[in-house]
Amino acid sequence: HAAKPSRDSYGYSPARGGKLFENEKDTISETNENIEFGHDNNVREVGRLSIDERPYHLSGQSRNEKEVGRLGIDERAWRPSDSFAPTDREIGGRLSGNASASDESDPFASAGSNKTDGSGFILETPSNEEKKSDDDKEKEMLHSSTKGKKVPTPARTLLPDETEWRDFVSSEPGALFPPESGRYHLYASYACPGSHRALIIRALKGLEDAISVTIVHPTWRLTKGSNPEERDQRGWVFGDPDGEPFANTAGRGGPFPPAFPGNEPDPIFNASSIREIYEIAGDTAGKYTVPILWDKKQQTIVNNESSDISYMFNSRLNDFADNPDLDLYTEDDPSKLNEAIEWLAPLMIHGVYRCGFAKTQTAYDKAINELTETFDRADATLSKQRYLTGDALTDADIRLFVTLLRFDEVYAFYFRANSRLVMLTPSLLNYCRDIYQTPGVPETCDMEQIKAHFYASHAEWNKFSIIPRGLGFMDLLALPHDRDEM
Repeated sequence: HAAKPSRDSYGYSPARGGKLFENEKDTISETNENIEFGHDNNVREVGRLSIDERPYHLSGQSRNEKEVGRLGIDERAWRPSDSFAPTDREIGGRLSGNASASDESDPFASAGSNKTDGSGFILETPSNEEKKSDDDKEKEMLHSSTKGKKVPTPARTLLPDETEWRDFVSSEPGALFPPESGRYHLYASYACPGSHRALIIRALKGLEDAISVTIVHPTWRLTKGSNPEERDQRGWVFGDPDGEPFANTAGRGGPFPPAFPGNEPDPIFNASSIREIYEIAGDTAGKYTVPILWDKKQQTIVNNESSDISYMFNSRLNDFADNPDLDLYTEDDPSKLNEAIEWLAPLMIHGVYRCGFAKTQTAYDKAINELTETFDRADATLSKQRYLTGDALTDADIRLFVTLLRFDEVYAFYFRANSRLVMLTPSLLNYCRDIYQTPGVPETCDMEQIKAHFYASHAEWNKFSIIPRGLGFMDLLALPHDRDEM
């Protein structure tokens, strides 16, 4: 059977320019940033894209997918944009599976787009264009390196001037991006769920010495393009330890530090923003999202889809990994992984965002009911077994973990997903402790930066960028658990 395209960002990608909400001056898409309602922008839905009325052909999503020309902000039929487990994708070799959308994919994770995002592989789980780039993945077609091989089908028809970034590291003869230690660089954010997932898998596989990384500043700022006629956009910037504190993009709030711990200047080009990295690579889509896997040898983007990058870290660089035998994608039998991803969808990022972006009580009630039912099912499942598929940690667990980590401190407040709390659910709290206490994982978890991103990057939602103190969720993760006895 034909697998469906992978989706890793649950959201939509507004046409460039235009406004998200009428009569709102400071809107999210007004700055031409790509909002990933769901790791990065593949939303299949019907209606109109109340932005600049630019038609978007959204395809490749899951069953019953109706795609239509225009995506309307109020009238979107939200659908899970991602499957967690890869199934059989081939790109010069077996690409284990349905790379799915990132539940860690953050609608706010993308401030731009990319060449080929993860939304179009023919995988077992439909992929979308919702995610065009981890934070926005709107593209899907591989370059010449995949010529003559099975490649993903675009989740939607690309506009003539759009580039997409979705190549793969491959050991096939003549591959454009062969596995090499030290050749590839990861641009990521601690705040973005999709980036976080890639960082966790990099750590679990022991690829720190093989894949260098730069963590961007969590709070979006206005960025300038190389073309002086283009307007500023909100998006990811690099930390500048020697810089000055700043306010939000509306000139209020803060002041925010020029760099949080771990935020460093761009080591390759000394760029000031992720937008500049895309422009250096010749991007024309204008959705400047993270994560990005960069090839330092060819000076270009390999891939900007979090599911694809996570898969490559799991399976394509084992010669340089400290833990090469760890397989988070259960490539021998991905069926359980696919099944878990399927039923978990309403609890993933796209489900959380459906609550946050609902514009009618009916839409919100439907979204919160589905999220609550799935939350309770996860609770019941993890009360009986250590991990989602049984006794082995998989990519589905990493996806769920990055969602649950943000749930109490961000989603319950910011997106009104407040019918449940992880800290009041013993099985899920202990589950989070179990994963958090795995060597390598704590270093990837930074709640201060997660909150600085969500609460301070969108002045139209939080005018003065006040960051709530929170419930002390991170302190609870350091306490003992007994899940290793299950």
